[in-house]
Amino acid sequence: MIRKQVRLGDLLVKEGIVSKEELLLALKKQQEYKAKGQYKKLGEILLELGFVNEKQILDALSKQLNIPFIDLYGEKIDYDFIASYPYNLLEKHLVLPFKADEDFIYVATADPLDYDALDLIERLASKPIKIFIASSKDIKTILERLKIYISTNELIKKIKKELSEGGGGENVSAVEELLDLILKTAIQKRGTDVHIEPLRYNITIRARIDGVLKEIFSFDKDIYYPLVSKIKLLANMNISEKRKPQDGRFSRNYNNHIYDFRVSTIPSLHGETVVIRILDQQKILLRLTELGMSEYNLKRFETIIHSPYGIVFVTGPTGSGKTTTLYAALNEVKGVDKKIITIEDPVEYELPLIQQIPINEKIGITFASTLRSVLRQDPDVIMIGEVRDKDTLDAAVQASLTGHLVLATLHTNDAASTITRMVQMGAESYLVSDSLIGVVAQRLIRRICPYCKTTYNPSKEELELIKPFLKEKIVFYKGRGCKECDFTGYLGREMISEVLVINEKISHLIALGKDKQEIVKVAKEYGFVTLVEDGVQKLKKGITTLEEILRVVKVDVF
Repeated sequence: MIRKQVRLGDLLVKEGIVSKEELLLALKKQQEYKAKGQYKKLGEILLELGFVNEKQILDALSKQLNIPFIDLYGEKIDYDFIASYPYNLLEKHLVLPFKADEDFIYVATADPLDYDALDLIERLASKPIKIFIASSKDIKTILERLKIYISTNELIKKIKKELSEGGGGENVSAVEELLDLILKTAIQKRGTDVHIEPLRYNITIRARIDGVLKEIFSFDKDIYYPLVSKIKLLANMNISEKRKPQDGRFSRNYNNHIYDFRVSTIPSLHGETVVIRILDQQKILLRLTELGMSEYNLKRFETIIHSPYGIVFVTGPTGSGKTTTLYAALNEVKGVDKKIITIEDPVEYELPLIQQIPINEKIGITFASTLRSVLRQDPDVIMIGEVRDKDTLDAAVQASLTGHLVLATLHTNDAASTITRMVQMGAESYLVSDSLIGVVAQRLIRRICPYCKTTYNPSKEELELIKPFLKEKIVFYKGRGCKECDFTGYLGREMISEVLVINEKISHLIALGKDKQEIVKVAKEYGFVTLVEDGVQKLKKGITTLEEILRVVKVDVF
């Protein structure tokens, strides 16, 4: 193998990625580690100090060494071939011999300057090697898939054997075992959704854990059809219909827990994509104090939900915990002296002392029509799962103006945008002014794992974005990754929020049709705290990372 002499530090300075001062600081840090008997590569230290990101390093090395990048997800990976190499070697050096042809063995590496590892792979190989650069994250993902491939190999062989003997997919007993394995694994990892996605060469199965998708399985494509058939059969869906989206649900008992599974299928390029929502009736969070809302915002929220009438909106993207917040609010205000009715699509969790109505648009039971009927049921509090159209909004406004407390969700990016959205949907400004009493905008952020929490330096780009919100120097924390957090660095979630209370002055601005910026400016005079500001408070307390705040909140740079 021909080696080109390259010094990473000099290369990064030459390319203008780091300054000479930053390089000297990193080299000094490297010597400090060496004095402690620890060895760290220069690239690792530059990443640790936040001076560079991995892509910048790999771009520079690819250009200098003339080694091409490769997208491993677009390649047909030969897992049997990878398994013929020592796993510890691959994991330690992040090097991956991912396939072979008649002439070469193809090797991806996250560090093309790790000549010792590449030499070892070449000695183990039966042919010349062809080197590619890939991100460390992609290589780690493939190695995780290899572990899964090895651990599930016997079960997959069993499924293939039963299929070859003439069993229909939905009747193969081993497929039932595989589905149980997928669902139990997702539950054990605290997953809320399971995504089964067909790709060109295989299927990937991911679970949404703490709000972020993580791959938990990857199988050959021939496992896909029997697995999807089994799911559709359990969910009372049409097995033969593959061209239209379908919805269904089924229940399972795992570890003496009844779980409901809500299933959605939709056609995609390589087959139907299946998403399974996991609902644990015993784990629904119903106490306001357990939502993770800051004490200051919680008091403001409690004030508006105890109003006798008016509309309270909870806003945020899908998966931000809006329904959970509404359920917790209902639990706070419910009692035998109040009639509470919810209109939902669908009803996810059963709540005591509350009448819950599922909508069914196929037979004309919509949010708007049901809401008009509900008003004849003499309710005190009404919860609307989602305000989607003008008819529902008009009915909600009228309900609030006739003495009802209405709690609902709406899709907007922040609290003040809700006012604009209501007007855009057709509500008159004076009606919005009279009916709206408060808006909560929220996001769910991941908490740093307490078992592997450590200090770190964010990147220069991240610091620049958050600088206007930092009044003093703070210590940044992150999780290194350990077994407790499944090597993600995060364990559990909590909320960041902003609570806009509509007082008399803000109500007057709404009636006059003032814009969002003016409303926020006045709201801040009355103690309004934005999402970013609430997130920075969690950052200062070491609850979450800067990366996580920037993942869920858009920071405006002026």
